Amino acid sequence: MESTSNTNNKESSSSSSGRVRLSEVVADCVKRWFRDTMKEAKAGDVSMQVLLGQMYCSGYGVPKDPQKGRVWLTRASKTRSSVWKVGDKRPGYNASDSDSDEMEDS
Repeated sequence: MESTSNTNNKESSSSSSGRVRLSEVVADCVKRWFRDTMKEAKAGDVSMQVLLGQMYCSGYGVPKDPQKGRVWLTRASKTRSSVWKVGDKRPGYNASDSDSDEMEDS
C-alpha cells in the first residue's frame, strides 16, 4: 500500500494533471532572471552589475557567494559611488534611490 500512496503523491506533484507547482515556476523565473542579469552585467550595464552583486550576496537565484557579489559591486562602484549603500539589500533595491540621497547630502 505504501508504494501506491508514494506513487500517487509523486503524480500529484508532477505535471500529470497538466499543472506545475508554483514553487517550480518561481524557481525557474528566478534562475532565468539571474541568467539575464548576468548577461547584461557582463555587457557593462551598471544597474545589472549592482543587481548581480545583490543576487550573489543574498543567494537569490544562485548559491550565496558574498565574494562574487563584492566583485560585481566593485565593478559597478567604478561608475556609481552609491553602490556600497545597496550591496547588502535584497535584489531589486534600486541603487539610484541612494544616488538621490547622496545628492541631497551634498
